[in-house]
Amino acid sequence: MKKVDMLQLINNLPPHVAGLHAFAEVTETDYEEALIPIIDEVLKTNRKINFVLVLETDIRNFVSGAWCGNIKIGFKYFFKWGRVALVTDQQGVLGYSDLFRYIIPGKFEYFPLDELDRAIKWVSLK
Repeated sequence: MKKVDMLQLINNLPPHVAGLHAFAEVTETDYEEALIPIIDEVLKTNRKINFVLVLETDIRNFVSGAWCGNIKIGFKYFFKWGRVALVTDQQGVLGYSDLFRYIIPGKFEYFPLDELDRAIKWVSLK
């Protein structure tokens, strides 16, 4: 049985926005198995991917493989990124994400957890 508790889809997003919420330990395989299908679904009807990732888990639980998966997925869909919102209260995450931010085309913004609604509004812009 596949674990789904550590990563959950964010529902009720516009059709051009994909979203995941991390709650516990996330591996590269978990991340890829959750993210690739929703990205592919968004791309069926949209030219760009807008994505929101909410990290409500300790950075140590988002294991290094998940960050590698993040970069690998970033390159797989290199020219498809529109807006990416990272929502977390952990400053340590920002250093890991900056690599993605400066290499992959698209607009990237960081938001604290208490501004999730603002992050969703921003990432929902076309």
